[in-house]
This record gives sequence, structure tokens and C-alpha cells, in this order.
Amino acid sequence: MTYFIAIVLMAVSSLLCYGFEGKSDAKVVAENHISAEVAVKWGQMTVRIMKATPNGSPTYGSRAVGYMGLVMYESVVEGALKCKSMEGQLAGLMNLPKTDKTKKYNWILSLNAGQAYMLKRLYEQTDKVNIASIDSLENAINQSQVATTSLEVKEHSVQYGRAIAEAIFEWSKTDGGFEGYKKNFDSTYTLPVGNGYWKAPPKGQSPVALPLHPYWGKNRTFAPANGALPVPKMIAFDYRKDSQYYAQMYEVYTKRKTLTQEEKEIANWWGDDPSQTFSPPGHSYNLATIAIKTAKPDLFKAAETYAKIGMAVADAFINCWKCKYTYHAERPFFFIYYNMSTMWDLFWPEPPFPAFYSGHAGQAAAAAMVLTDLYGSSFKFTDDSHVGRPKDEERLVEFKARHFNSFWESALESANSRLYGGIHTCQDNEVGLAEGKKIGQNINTLAWRR
Repeated sequence: MTYFIAIVLMAVSSLLCYGFEGKSDAKVVAENHISAEVAVKWGQMTVRIMKATPNGSPTYGSRAVGYMGLVMYESVVEGALKCKSMEGQLAGLMNLPKTDKTKKYNWILSLNAGQAYMLKRLYEQTDKVNIASIDSLENAINQSQVATTSLEVKEHSVQYGRAIAEAIFEWSKTDGGFEGYKKNFDSTYTLPVGNGYWKAPPKGQSPVALPLHPYWGKNRTFAPANGALPVPKMIAFDYRKDSQYYAQMYEVYTKRKTLTQEEKEIANWWGDDPSQTFSPPGHSYNLATIAIKTAKPDLFKAAETYAKIGMAVADAFINCWKCKYTYHAERPFFFIYYNMSTMWDLFWPEPPFPAFYSGHAGQAAAAAMVLTDLYGSSFKFTDDSHVGRPKDEERLVEFKARHFNSFWESALESANSRLYGGIHTCQDNEVGLAEGKKIGQNINTLAWRR
């Protein structure tokens, strides 16, 4: 009996955040737990389109998941009793469409309409097959609600979700990253030259020998507090063997020569090369999907999950890129080549942008902070994001699911993977994790409750 009472109390507590106004307790319990299945389907469709669309970048992808998550949340937030809109909290996000309080809404249809509209606008450059996939999912979800939803409710629910997406899309045009996929590389950008500065690698992910999105750090962050964070300090260049800088590089040099099979698997799992996968922000967005499928929250908490992780990842990339193009720091390869060994080689190709600090570490930590806030610090889950990819024959590594006891454990592994891959020092990873924590916490401290 005591256990039953505890479960009831937990359910009532949850309803305070995710219930409906103006209804009896019995009706609230019956109607509140709308399945998160539709949110999950759109989360999966988003990363599918990210992976299948050419010329993807982690920067543009991070922006996309930020807006996809926000639209999902805003399209259903008025259906939850205590959840609060982001209107007025994010710089310039004002006057969003409102529901008609005299009407009933089907929140599944509102979410569905908003996601379909936003995904097609953010990835208007994708091919017709992908657009058809988006339309097919939207139509299938609409059809699933026909038997239980009147034509009137369907029409204004769809109109509302689309209106939210249209308003947020218009707002997105002013953030500095609009249509960023059209200008991945800027041939007019002048890189500093000299000791310790980044230059295009001889073995890189990109065939273009130019830096990726050098002005991305000037973009507007979702959480204003993240835009105000100062750029962290880094260890100054020093080629002397007794210096901190040399020691950081030497650790990369020695680790590459002593990699275990487990470390190779970790490096490959978190590689997330945008030319082959849905990129690092897609991986984090997929972790939100995994958390939702594991915890089985209702539609409203699922939407909040995607919004928080999307905005945290987007802000993490903006802040990281601001830092990268403040220092223009070199990656380990050239330093090791000229100061340690000309025979040393990378585990896999280098990305086309400066090193300090690690984008993987920053965005993984930001994601871990928001997911921990939502689901707890001891949340066990299995990351199957890359299961099914063919074996990496060059490195003799298979893509096997990774198991974690917490979100922070996965963030640490993601950060360490960059050391194993030979493209980041421990300093890059440690600072990235520390900055990502701040960024995720600033997302958490937005007013998500009325």
C-alpha cells in the first residue's frame, strides 16, 4: 500500500508540470499522458535528414536541432499546465501565436505540423526523396488522428503548429547563421600565420583547404547568458620540452601509439564525421531520443527534452567557435611532425577548423547537463546511434553499442575520444567539458515553469 501511495504522489507531482488546466483530476490523469511516440518519430526524422543532406556541417546542424527542438516545445507548451513558453526569454523572440482558449487542441497534430514545416525550411537544400519522407511522415501522423479528432479541431491544431513554426523560422533569420550551408567556407577570411596557429591539414575531412564557418561565434545564442560567457584562456604556445604546451602535445603523441582496441572503438563511435553521419549535434539529439524511449515520458516532457538539448548544443557550438577563432590554435599533427616525429600519423582525418577548445567536449557536456536535469544523474542507457554502420576495415573497428550509467559518463567518453583520435589535447577536452557545463546550466535555468 505504501508503495502504491508513493507512485500516486509521484504521478500527481508530474501533473503539476505536465497537466491541463480546467479539468477534473480524473480527466487530467486520463488525458495527460499523451504518448511521446510522435515526438520521437520527428526526432528520428531530423537526424535522418541531417545525415542524408549533402554539405552538412556540425555548426549548421547544431543550429538546426536548436530550432527543431524549440519549435517542438512551443507547438505544445500551451497544452501543459505549468510549463512556460520561451517567448520573451530568448533575445527577440516575441509575439508568438496564441491558442484560442475556447477551443480544444490536438497537440499531436500541432507538433506534427510545426516539425514538418520547420524541417523543410531548415533543410530546403535536401533532395526530393528526403522532402517526400518528411511529407509522408506528416501525412501518416495526420491520418492516425482522424478517427479521434473532429475536422474543426484538426484544422486549428494544424494551423497553430504551423504558425508557431513560421514565426520561429522568421526569427531564426536574424541570428547570424541563416542559410549557413551556403557559405560553409569563406575564402576571404585571413588566418594568422606563425608558431602555434592552425593551418589546413594534409589529411583532412574536407576537400576544401579553408576554415569552416569562421564567423559562427558571432551568432546569437538561444540563452542570452551563454552569449555573455567570456572566452576561456588556453596554454600559450611553447616548443620547449619542459613546457606545459609541449607536454600536452606529447601526451597525444604517445597515446596514438598505445591505443587499445577499446579506445579505437571509442574514437570511431564518437567520430561523427559529417560526410558520413548526422554529425556531433545529431548524435546528441539522438541521445535525447534514446533517453525518451528509455524513460517513456509524455509528449510534453519529450518536447521539453528536445528543446533543451537542441538549444544547449546550438549554444555550445556558437561559444566554441568564438573561442576557436579567437586563438586559431593548431591541432597536434603539425606540432608533433616538426617537434617529435615525422612518422606520426592521425587516427582519422582532421576536421577543417582550429583546435581549442574541443567542440565534441563542449556540446557533449552541455547535452549531459540538460539530460541529467531532466532524467537524473544515474540514468542508465544504451547508445545505439551508429549500430548498423559497416565495419571500419582500415582501422579494424566495428560499431558496437555503447552502454552508460549516466549522461556525464557518455560526455566524458565523447571528450576522451578526441584524444584517442589524435586531434585534441587534454586541455582542449577539459576546457570544453567545463564550458559545456556552464552552457547547459544556462539552458536549465531559463524559466521552464510558470
